[in-house]
Amino acid sequence: MIEKLRSMAIFATVVDQGSFRAAASHLGLAPSRISQTVSNLEKELSVTLLYRSTRQLSMTSEGQILYAKVSEMLQAAETGLDSINVLSKQPTGELRVTAPAFIAQTGMIDLMAEFSTANPGVDLKINFSDRPRDLIKEGFDVGIRAGFLDDSELMSRTIGQSAKLLVASPDYVANHPTPTHPRDLEAWKWIHFSMRPERAEMISKSGKSTHINCTYQIEVDSAQALYEFAIRGLGITAIPENLANRGISRGELVHVLPEWSLPSLGLYAMWPDRSRRESLALIFVRFLADHSDRL
Repeated sequence: MIEKLRSMAIFATVVDQGSFRAAASHLGLAPSRISQTVSNLEKELSVTLLYRSTRQLSMTSEGQILYAKVSEMLQAAETGLDSINVLSKQPTGELRVTAPAFIAQTGMIDLMAEFSTANPGVDLKINFSDRPRDLIKEGFDVGIRAGFLDDSELMSRTIGQSAKLLVASPDYVANHPTPTHPRDLEAWKWIHFSMRPERAEMISKSGKSTHINCTYQIEVDSAQALYEFAIRGLGITAIPENLANRGISRGELVHVLPEWSLPSLGLYAMWPDRSRRESLALIFVRFLADHSDRL
């Protein structure tokens, strides 16, 4: 029975990783051994679990049924291990995290480094990307999100905030009349972040909120790209404070309308409520939240 359970776990890993070679790399085994294990399982069950081609693998209907059950089995097993981890002094296991790219240049990277140092038994695999990732489909245990929450199926916790500044290059600012009110910026060209509304909200020192329409020629899906286009004089944009301050200190950017502010980006940690690494994810999220004053 133990050998059969092992074979089923290897089969599930092949499905999760998308190929025998990727599964072999993930498990530290030879691809031929992975392939033979799945073939032996198929022979023992007298069914075909995977359709094999030179380009991809796909599950048969029997494979889909078995994969669903094996996934539940593995999740139950790992949840049990995680429950023990919570009680131990040194949590162990792999934790897959995804976060916006700009996070790599904030204080959160220091917290992640400290977490790793304090928990040498935890293997952190972090994906930095401004493209929204599907935690469940792509197998991430924790997702860091900036902005607004819209995933009702996920558990979440606030871990901090990230301020934004409105910036443009010195040349671009010099070539336009000095703005005295956010409405003056409607005539400026904007560099738009594709995952944000096309209307910008600005808040005066008295707390009054004003919304303005943004006309843009360039739209990107990366905060770093916003920065790069802004320093090249292609328009005005709102970027995370850490990026803005870097450009301002180098003389590449100017803070536009500093007497007005932009709403801060909320920083949230999210995780599936049935994650295989639920307890380990909670330990990680709790660590970030407890040190949110350093973000």
